[in-house]
Amino acid sequence: MKKLVLAAAMTAAASTAYAGNLSEPVVEAPVIVEETGGSSQGILLPLILLLLVAAAVAAD
Repeated sequence: MKKLVLAAAMTAAASTAYAGNLSEPVVEAPVIVEETGGSSQGILLPLILLLLVAAAVAAD
């Protein structure tokens, strides 16, 4: 009886160990991130608007 249980356990372990197949793996294309410029470009317009508001307040 022990040999039968051992044989069943070995068969179950051997059948679950092979989980792959022979097809080629699917490789996704790499993600390319393009740099669009410096970080200071996004702050230029708010600074100009702040200067205009400050000039308008100072003129009153």
